[in-house]
Amino acid sequence: MTLRASLHGLAGLSVLAASLGLPPALAQGLRAPPGSAAPRLPATATALPPVGGSGSAGLSAPRAADYIVAVVNSEPITNNEVRQRAARLVQQLGGQDAPPREVLAREAMERLILERVQVQLAREGGIKVDDWAIDQAEQSVARQNDVSVEEMHRRLAADGVSRERFREELRTQLLALRVRERDVEARVRVTDLDVDQYLREQQQAAGSDQLELNLGHIFIRVPEDATPVQAAEREKRASQVMAQLKAGGDFAQAAREYSDAPEATRGGELGLRPADRYPDLFVSSTRGVPAGTLVGPVRSPAGYHILKVVERARAGAIAPTAIENHARHILLRIQPGTTERQAAERLEELRSRVVGGQADFAQLAREHSQDGSAKDGGDLGWALPGRFVPEFEQALNSLAPGEIGHPVVSRFGVHLIQLLERREVKLSQRQQRDMVRETVREKKLDEAFADWLRDARARAYVEYREPPQL
Repeated sequence: MTLRASLHGLAGLSVLAASLGLPPALAQGLRAPPGSAAPRLPATATALPPVGGSGSAGLSAPRAADYIVAVVNSEPITNNEVRQRAARLVQQLGGQDAPPREVLAREAMERLILERVQVQLAREGGIKVDDWAIDQAEQSVARQNDVSVEEMHRRLAADGVSRERFREELRTQLLALRVRERDVEARVRVTDLDVDQYLREQQQAAGSDQLELNLGHIFIRVPEDATPVQAAEREKRASQVMAQLKAGGDFAQAAREYSDAPEATRGGELGLRPADRYPDLFVSSTRGVPAGTLVGPVRSPAGYHILKVVERARAGAIAPTAIENHARHILLRIQPGTTERQAAERLEELRSRVVGGQADFAQLAREHSQDGSAKDGGDLGWALPGRFVPEFEQALNSLAPGEIGHPVVSRFGVHLIQLLERREVKLSQRQQRDMVRETVREKKLDEAFADWLRDARARAYVEYREPPQL
């Protein structure tokens, strides 16, 4: 079995953290930027019963006693679970106006139902998530937020999320990911016709002058209930940050130090995306502005925004270059009677021997790896982005040349990875098509998963009890 796969699904714990609805300081990557649209309600949720309460989404005090609002294949969902999920959805909006209570409650309940269905299918199929995988997930989320695990849990506790609940929800998300990998990914095939069709669509988009933008973002939040003095202090802070940047300050460092946005930990960069996927405020403020220019502070209902135009590109254009990684690994598969923790501990022993100069990585790969690359000393050759499964690729991208990472779990088992070299290469026409193929595969996986999830939801027995109260 090879490691080739698309960057589909929960490709990193940053995304996983956001899908769990972590507090703003911890959720990375999925929370909508201030000014963008509220989350859309899935079509399946329209069948839900009326929701108690009315008005916008400030959450009322819970009932003294919890109660069951729905049952999914005999497993209950309680009102408190809906309230907690709804509160986290509001957090993910990052200061935007929340949808009406009815919409918010339906969205929260439907997400819980879909989650239950996936986890139940995983358990029925014998899929398990080892405690070691949960430990790794915790550590990964903490690393991506530049905090220790203990500090992360301290912040979570301040928002009412206990360590036990956080770990259980990590387990739930990983179970859902693994059942999706098992039931969906093997079905998706990408043909040359699919690639040709995608390229034609992108060329048409390019012909319509549709632009893609990569913006840097520093966000100074102004609380809804801020006093005039507090609002003035935030405005002054935004102006001071802008002045610092104009004087030659480093944008990424300023974002990490001052920004309240979730992308702050990665230097404030939002990534290249179609302009229509940015808030109108961002697009209008940067219209006609060349790359490298600073804009702001710009005021929105949520606070002050400082923007930097990192890159402008025509939609559909294929990047002429890419970063290649040359890596090797040792893979231990999970056999009956063994656990991921045991495999990881064994790989940590091997890592210590290599780092200590007592063993050669390639020789250990030949002796211990259970991958087809073992005969080559674990060498995987040069690889373009998208070649490896997300967990592997994320770990690889975090390494410096020559560095050996700590064990990482994927659907194939547990890996010990060493990055040998990294380089920027000019892509041949064939390589460009391969990159497009991975993009098409990711798109088809999203569509296939949506279809699979609708079918799984339709087959489940869902009984609605009392309407949830927010």
